[in-house]
Amino acid sequence: MEKEGQICKKCIVKTKGHTEEFDEKKAYGSVYAACSSAHYDEEECEKTANNVTVKIKKFVKNKKRIDSSEIRKKIENELKKKDEELSFFYEQHLPNLKKL
Repeated sequence: MEKEGQICKKCIVKTKGHTEEFDEKKAYGSVYAACSSAHYDEEECEKTANNVTVKIKKFVKNKKRIDSSEIRKKIENELKKKDEELSFFYEQHLPNLKKL
C-alpha cells in the first residue's frame, strides 16, 4: 500500500481509493484460479495465466496510475477471447480475492 508521499512506479488505484504497486502475481493468481475453477488442467492454467499476465504487464507498462477496474476489464476481455466461461469464473473469484 502506498503511504503518503511515497511514489510507486505503476500505481494501481484500488476500489476504495488507496493505491498500491502493480503486482503481477495477483493478476497471475486470479487468472489461474479462474482456469482451475473451469476445470482446466494445471498446464493449461499456467499457460493461460502466464499469457494473460504478459498482456497485462504490457497494458500497465507506461502508466504511472491506473484504476484496478481497468485491469480487471482487460483481464476479463483476454479471458473472453479464450473462453467465455473463464471470464465468468474470473468475475466470481474477485469477491474472494478481495478478502486476501
